[in-house]
Amino acid sequence: MDTTLVLIDFLLKKYAAEKKATMYVIEQLSDEDLMWAPAQGSNSIANLVAHIRGTVHQRIETVFLDVPDSRDRDKEFESGLQLSKEQALKLIADSFDRIIEVLKQASERPGLLLERPYADLPPLTNSGVDNQATVLEILLHQFRHLPAHTGQIVYIAKMRKGSIQW
Repeated sequence: MDTTLVLIDFLLKKYAAEKKATMYVIEQLSDEDLMWAPAQGSNSIANLVAHIRGTVHQRIETVFLDVPDSRDRDKEFESGLQLSKEQALKLIADSFDRIIEVLKQASERPGLLLERPYADLPPLTNSGVDNQATVLEILLHQFRHLPAHTGQIVYIAKMRKGSIQW
């Protein structure tokens, strides 16, 4: 049994489950719920969705899918950020689908996990990884980072609604 393929399969399952759970929670919310923040200066679900999308765009799409970087990180955290439920669902789906796409590439070419895709790029900012990070380190960083925010989404949804269905 190839340990690398076991790890990739594990990550594929976990990212797919995180996507499904996050979308299930968002489906239970209204547009107004998405924009509600528990306190002044706190993030709304819309902010967290925009941040997840921005992170995946900048850290995954720009390197692995050759998409030009258009991220505006400050905008992700603006008070009153407007997103419809349909937009939020699409952004979450697209974000997790991009990561899953990279993992599928790695399952076909396991050596990808040891490549350093940022090595020749300008220094990274606002990142938990540096330019010497391997694809595996990037994916594991996202594995820690994104569920922290999806957990916040669940918590804010419960605050707003009182309870949510599982």
